[in-house]
Amino acid sequence: MPSLDRPDPVIMGHVLAEHRELFQLISQAKQAFTDTGRPLGKRREYAHERLTELRRHLHDHFDQEERGGFLEEAVTRVPRLGRRMEEILQQHPPLLAELDSLTAALADFRLEPADWHEIGQQFETFISHLQAHERSENAVVQEGYNEDLGLADD
Repeated sequence: MPSLDRPDPVIMGHVLAEHRELFQLISQAKQAFTDTGRPLGKRREYAHERLTELRRHLHDHFDQEERGGFLEEAVTRVPRLGRRMEEILQQHPPLLAELDSLTAALADFRLEPADWHEIGQQFETFISHLQAHERSENAVVQEGYNEDLGLADD
């Protein structure tokens, strides 16, 4: 049985793997907005697919957190983190709604270049919101496990 003062390597490995996958999905979606080598319709289609995939991943990720997991375990170890965990969990619906709005905008086949640019800017804003959310999660997990995950704060 693992000691309470030592991080569980399975949980830490899971956290790091989740962040790598999230980063990869975000990078793929960003590529759709920066790739000028394909026609707008193809870029729109690719971006829609990537954001849909990102949305599925985030929904599953959030669902796991809400059913328990590394955040809950951190709070079990350090109960004073409970309020911060609740604040983090309350961010899930707005983040998913923000992504749903972007996906819906990309479903419009009549997108103009100005619309495309605006959606790209909104996606950058979403990324900022998601990164802030992930930093909050990391802080709770790191404090709960007294473990630096080695994740950049950007």
